[in-house]
Order: sequence, then C-alpha cells, then structure tokens
Amino acid sequence: MLYVLLGEDAPGSLEKRLAVRPAHLARIEALRDAGRLVLGGPMPAIDSPDPGPAGFAGSLIVAEFASLTEAEEWLAADPYVTEGVFARTSVRPFKKVLP
Repeated sequence: MLYVLLGEDAPGSLEKRLAVRPAHLARIEALRDAGRLVLGGPMPAIDSPDPGPAGFAGSLIVAEFASLTEAEEWLAADPYVTEGVFARTSVRPFKKVLP
C-alpha cells in the first residue's frame, strides 16, 4: 500500500539538513530503485524553488510499504529524523487516484 510520509523541519535546522542530505537521499534512492517511490521532495519555507537561507518547512514522500508500521519504522530511521532535522513527523495511508 502507498503511504504519505511527512516531516516538518525544526526551527534553525537548515545546516543539519544540508549536512545529512546525502544519507537521506541515498535511502530515498533505494526506494526508487526498488520501484516503491511515487514522489518525494522538500517543501520550501518561502514561495521559491530555491529558498536560500529561508530553508525548508519540511519534506514529503509518497512510497509503497508493506504496512503502516513498516512505513513508520522507515521514517523513524531516516537521518532527517535521527539527526534532528524534523521536529515532527507523520505517516498516513494514501490511495492514488490520479494520474
């Protein structure tokens, strides 16, 4: 089943985000390579594709997991969580309708 994984950045976490981004992307690329990633990306803190020092409000991933528990465990092990980039996270089941 598909799940939406949301992370909300902690205030002042841009430097941490940039430092652990390679490890974070490696995990997402593994989902992609396994054919499980629908989409993923950051949410800029301002209305700009390159928010600069304003940083990011968080990130969103839509991916396939065997269960809600597996999706929650995957997110809990992500460097953005373990290194304190995200202040809050949530995982919800998702039903893709379009496209």
